[in-house]
Amino acid sequence: MTTATRSAVDVSVVMAVRNGVRFIDQALDSLEASTVTPREVLVIDGRSEDGTAEVVRRRSWTTLVAQQSSGIADAYNEAIAQTRGGLIAFLSHDDLWAPHKLARHVDVMTARPDLALTVSLVQHFLEPGAVAPSGFRRELLDEPVPGMLMEALVARRDVFEAVGPFDNRFATGEDTDWFARARDLGVAQTVIPEVLVRKRVHAANASLNDSQTNTNLLTALRRSVERKRAAP
Repeated sequence: MTTATRSAVDVSVVMAVRNGVRFIDQALDSLEASTVTPREVLVIDGRSEDGTAEVVRRRSWTTLVAQQSSGIADAYNEAIAQTRGGLIAFLSHDDLWAPHKLARHVDVMTARPDLALTVSLVQHFLEPGAVAPSGFRRELLDEPVPGMLMEALVARRDVFEAVGPFDNRFATGEDTDWFARARDLGVAQTVIPEVLVRKRVHAANASLNDSQTNTNLLTALRRSVERKRAAP
């Protein structure tokens, strides 16, 4: 990734990964095709054993960081603490960004300094040859949806101080809990009405295969209801 023909933006990109060698090259390719150059790309590796680190090291524009804790929530928390950009974006190792994703978010948030965070539309797609995990809503393959997901998020640095860290009690669904807390605090946000993320559906999707996912999501929503009831 070079800045010779594209402008640089004050965005830190975070990727949390563990044993992602199957898809991470494609995710990094989609980032390398960005129409703007982020300030930094931090890849937080959760003790991968499949060659993921070697793939990342081949990209000179990435910074590989060994995760000191465990779990996706703490991976995000560790990464955010090490970033330097005024905006922070997230890309999963098995998903794809549109080339103009970062540029669109930066344009919108520059024009709207009141916005603390933005998300885009997300189009789910089934990995060729894969079978959708049990419980997956197949209608998500048909139409894009607003992405209240990490892969779709670009947020100002200070919003993470206001909302607080990701809750490591959630093995999955930590993003649902975080977005709910942001909404309950009245954090200013908007959805960019464009498909800027393609989310891959495959047999190893952690958020789709964890047996506790539905329980975690219900817990996050219940806590949101409790916060609203307790509000003055």
